Amino acid sequence: MIGSLAQEVGIPQAVAEADRSRAFEAAVREHQSMVFSVAYHFLQDHAVAEELAQEVFLELYKHWDEIESREHRIHWLRKVASRRCIDQSRRRKLRNHVSLEEAPEPFTWMPAADPVLKRYIEQLLGKLAETPRLVVIMRYQEGLEPAEIADVLDMPVATVKSHLQRSLALLRRKLSFAKREGDL
Repeated sequence: MIGSLAQEVGIPQAVAEADRSRAFEAAVREHQSMVFSVAYHFLQDHAVAEELAQEVFLELYKHWDEIESREHRIHWLRKVASRRCIDQSRRRKLRNHVSLEEAPEPFTWMPAADPVLKRYIEQLLGKLAETPRLVVIMRYQEGLEPAEIADVLDMPVATVKSHLQRSLALLRRKLSFAKREGDL
């Protein structure tokens, strides 16, 4: 497609391909931390998150000509990354489970004021179902508004808000129970 368009407007195909490569490289540099961050916070595995991010950018390269703007690219990357995270999570469920003690230490995105509390919250977050966990991560780690999350995950805003409300209520209940029991 690039070759025929370039020939129509009189640009040599090699120049058009070089421009496409430079634009793609710039897009990867600009968005790689966002894609990796979503994958890592969802999957809690550095190596798997890196591999997933590479897959997302490979997919972006294949669909490069369909991307209309920077905003469209960001939206597309978040959508593909979130779907790939859910797919990866489902594949992992088919494999053997690892105990929480054996799990790698996740990257911290919460203040480290109380490391015990922080670790407990991360464990609780990891136990949420896939979609609510992804909604919480996109809201509090990525800083997306509920409308943006709804757009990325193809669900109504009310559903996003419901996931947030139920997830936060569950986390609060479990935290208050742990405090009463003296675990924290």
